[in-house]
Amino acid sequence: MPPQVKQQINELAGSLTHLKWQTLLSNFVDRLATIIFATVIFLVILWIGRLVINSFFKKTRRIEILGGNRRAKTFHALSLNIFRYTCYLFYLYAILSTIGVPVGTLIAGAGIFSIALGLGAQGFVSDVVNGLFLLLEQQLDVGDVVEIGQVKGELTALGLRTTKVLSADGTLTFIPNRNITTVKNFSRHQLTQTVDIPLNPAAPLEQVGTIIDQEIQAVSHRPDWQHVTPQVLGPVTVNGQLYYRLLVTADTAVVATLASELLNNCLTALNEAAIPFAPQVSANSSAPQS
Repeated sequence: MPPQVKQQINELAGSLTHLKWQTLLSNFVDRLATIIFATVIFLVILWIGRLVINSFFKKTRRIEILGGNRRAKTFHALSLNIFRYTCYLFYLYAILSTIGVPVGTLIAGAGIFSIALGLGAQGFVSDVVNGLFLLLEQQLDVGDVVEIGQVKGELTALGLRTTKVLSADGTLTFIPNRNITTVKNFSRHQLTQTVDIPLNPAAPLEQVGTIIDQEIQAVSHRPDWQHVTPQVLGPVTVNGQLYYRLLVTADTAVVATLASELLNNCLTALNEAAIPFAPQVSANSSAPQS
């Protein structure tokens, strides 16, 4: 073995021999205990914070001050997100400080890394800023039926970074807030559903109108039809086909169901009266009305 290599091995063995293993072990145990203690404290604070926030957003008069149940749900989800991210940030700082990482020095002297981090954080900042504007301008609320880009469904969460939309087929889409440029909100006003009943040109239109009016009167006294506005437009032609057109205006969640029910009742009554109508039936949605 070369003398130089042998000398280096002897120096390394001497260094290991003179190490204060008991002190190192003691320091390791102390820091491990500190990390465990900090983790427990973090979990307790997270648990208590969630309890406080959930308690604050219970259905009380504060909900009315916040602007209703949907606005309260939105602020509730956003408050939980902000609290959770803040706790994670302080927890990470505490752990790094405990193991001896000079967080402040690293941040101050990171140089190129800081620039790269800043550039990478631009997207995050854009998400947060755009999310705050969406919230402050009341464009979106949890529970609204919205269409963002090509995604349509119920808004389930509005967070600091992303917005969650649950589509009718069960697909949950996460949309970065910075990508939300155009929003269609179907829950701020009632929607109008168009119901077309195809008739034979020989059908007695006066009798058809009387039967349809009777069916509308029959459902208008029910509780679920109290805030529904059915409107009879009368006979119209579409591509040469004669239709008797109705409009049903109601809340987004029930307009399709109520329009389908009214269509079924009218068809049943017309069939019982032996009114000749075409075998094809269609129901289409029109633009929202205020």
